[in-house]
Amino acid sequence: MYEIGAETGRYYSVNVPLKEGIDDENYDFIFKPVIKDVIDFFQPSAIVLQCGSDSLANDRLGCFNLSIKGHGTCVDYVKSFKIPLLVLGGGGYVIRNVARCWTYETAICTEQDLVAELPFNTEYFEYFAPDFSLFPDTNPRQENANSRQYLDSIMETMHNQLKMVQHAPSVQMQDMPNSTSKHMNVDLEDILDPDERTNDIEEERRGADHDSEFYDGDRDQDGDTMPLPLAVSRNNGGGGSGSSGGSSNPGGTNTTGDIEGGSGK
Repeated sequence: MYEIGAETGRYYSVNVPLKEGIDDENYDFIFKPVIKDVIDFFQPSAIVLQCGSDSLANDRLGCFNLSIKGHGTCVDYVKSFKIPLLVLGGGGYVIRNVARCWTYETAICTEQDLVAELPFNTEYFEYFAPDFSLFPDTNPRQENANSRQYLDSIMETMHNQLKMVQHAPSVQMQDMPNSTSKHMNVDLEDILDPDERTNDIEEERRGADHDSEFYDGDRDQDGDTMPLPLAVSRNNGGGGSGSSGGSSNPGGTNTTGDIEGGSGK
């Protein structure tokens, strides 16, 4: 949660730590408002979306419980912003489900309707047994460990982190002047005062050295430099409404898991 970038890139990285077992409804609940918040704050001119399918139910490495349709809903939502979009593959360790997932999401990107039954006149048909459908049943192996209270808390914290970036970054690229003398001064300072440089490095790493991978609300001491969460309304986010992340349960990811399914992805 607190891996938010460093130095001039601080607050330009967003991570949402999701626990095992998250399903379509709860992933939608956190994915949409987080994506809406990120787009509102950063105003990107293009988006690269990695569609790793290890967040699908029963993946050999992943621990989420998303269905093919639930996974595709995320792609469709990002596409709905009408921002130039580059869609990539990613993880996924049950090959027949990877094929299903990326076929379905390619259809979403190209705005094509597909029938649910898989075509039988291919040499790969037998690999999809016993369910010869584009949308097989999920049959989750794990209970959802992500309570609504937990999802609300990380959305509030994420929103407060994004508020540190008050406007969308828009810096034109240009050639930098010769900075050799500046680098020489920095090297000299390191030699003269190595202890101070060591302290700076330790301070940068402090945010990453935490006891738990997951956000623990007010008890989580990893974010001791973060502003306190603002008081927010909790009555407008149910079921993945896609509302602004200004509410505490606006409904959607913040993934990397991650946006990949947290894989988060």
